[in-house]
Amino acid sequence: MSLEHINAVWVVIAAAMVLFMEGGFSLLEAGLVRTKNAVNVTMKIFVDLTVGALAFWLIGFGVMYGKDIFGIIGTNLFAHPQSIALSIPLPSAAFVLFQIGFTVACVSIVSGAVAERMNFNAYIVTVALVCMVIYPLSGHWIWSSDGWLAKLGMKDFAGSAAIHAVGGFAALAMARILGARKGRFNSDGSTNVFAPSNIPLASAGTFVLWFGWFAFNTGSTLDASNNALASIALNTMLSGASGGAAALFLTMRKFGKADPSMTINGVLSGLVAITAGCAYVSQWSAIIIGMVSGIIVIYATLLVDNIKVDDPVGAVAVHGCNGVFGTIAVGLFDQTHGLLTTGDLSLIKIQLLGAAVVMIWGFSSGTLIAKICEKTVGLRADEHDEENGLDMSYHGIPAYNELERFTDLPASLYNFEETTGVTISAPSSSMK
Repeated sequence: MSLEHINAVWVVIAAAMVLFMEGGFSLLEAGLVRTKNAVNVTMKIFVDLTVGALAFWLIGFGVMYGKDIFGIIGTNLFAHPQSIALSIPLPSAAFVLFQIGFTVACVSIVSGAVAERMNFNAYIVTVALVCMVIYPLSGHWIWSSDGWLAKLGMKDFAGSAAIHAVGGFAALAMARILGARKGRFNSDGSTNVFAPSNIPLASAGTFVLWFGWFAFNTGSTLDASNNALASIALNTMLSGASGGAAALFLTMRKFGKADPSMTINGVLSGLVAITAGCAYVSQWSAIIIGMVSGIIVIYATLLVDNIKVDDPVGAVAVHGCNGVFGTIAVGLFDQTHGLLTTGDLSLIKIQLLGAAVVMIWGFSSGTLIAKICEKTVGLRADEHDEENGLDMSYHGIPAYNELERFTDLPASLYNFEETTGVTISAPSSSMK
């Protein structure tokens, strides 16, 4: 087999793992929201994978990698992304597939922050715009060889800035304009906690995301023969582990209990933060980056609550704040030009600029999308639908059916008694 064939297999497998992360997003969000909205968050992930993938293939890829104008935007390859000429031995279709995984990951960040009260039609519009314009533009600036930030020397190996910070700050803007869930904040400034529906489900989602993250980062090499593959994977593991450990121990000290949702988000924060520098930093630096990110996510979550922005899953703290931190951390810990490793100031200046740009771009674009949705399809769900839950309002089915729904059916319908010997009895009055 030629190197091109080997790379094709490698990148396609990596792309499949990145796309499988959408299952992780679905499980994570379904577990962290209330039961009455679990189907809705899952359906939004399906929108990401369907509408988002098609929108990026048709328009977004061309904006991101098409012929450049002024280092800002690509202008061709629309509906023909596979015609891109690559400088590495890799079929262009494999590269396009991998980038589809990145774009749906970016928009899935927004999904969690606006959960439980967003108009479903507005979310479809949001997905289309993020995948056609918002993510591709930031990607062009940072990853296209002609992008203006790329020319300055900005480093963002797998997307702490281009994906996570942009998605996180777009989510912040949209959640702010959308408003909080009813009853979330009190007039005296206090906050009501809405208990997650299923922490084990959210944990399973985190494990899926962590698994996919190895492909998210190592797959960005686009080269199966790259000697850095193993170190990238190890840095990914170490940062996720230290982020989770830092959040775990800090919650034990601060709140007196090991908080599962904060530990979950600590792991994810470590993974987000190392994504920019996984190919550029040492293992000890990866541990430090993860540890700091696990602390940041807790205080950033409290800050988001204090400014009265309702983020049901902590997307802003995880992806926005730690996407920015991870971008800056490259300038601190890069082994060749890091401020703390070599004393070189050049890279940290560029990384600070890039971090500021993606924060502004994400927040302003999220604001624009929210305003467009307000003026067209409507941004927020109807109050009655929101109160009853978006599962029934938009999708006509609950996430969990009560036992009595099934006991009305004759057991013989499924030959249940005949095959198991167990008799189905009607639920007691206390269960109804």
